[in-house]
Amino acid sequence: MGKKKKIILSLVVLAVVAAALAGVYFLTRPQTHQGAKHITVDLVGKESSRTVQIDTDEEMLGAALVNEQLVEGDQGEFGLFITTVDGYTADADAQEWWCLTKGGEYVNTSADSTPIADGDQFELTLKTGW
Repeated sequence: MGKKKKIILSLVVLAVVAAALAGVYFLTRPQTHQGAKHITVDLVGKESSRTVQIDTDEEMLGAALVNEQLVEGDQGEFGLFITTVDGYTADADAQEWWCLTKGGEYVNTSADSTPIADGDQFELTLKTGW
């Protein structure tokens, strides 16, 4: 087989693999919900906690939290890294960080990648220790 044919075959195989991976992503990505939603967010800090009710048309949690001015953070390669919740900034030197859960279960996505649906309940809890 000639060198040109090997290169063309390699490119075809690469295109097929890329298409398959894209298909898997689109089939398994978190589903978003359009329209008005009412969600609840429990903010559990070091010395205080409160529950916030949010009415939003946003599809992702991060945007809803930022719009309500409940969180601040840094944009990274995986989305919003929450550093401040309800005015309290986690102290990295003390190994503090904000943990995002949904109905008490850990969320494995950033707030920017976490879809919301009407009636969802989330928690942002200050944790200590890596």
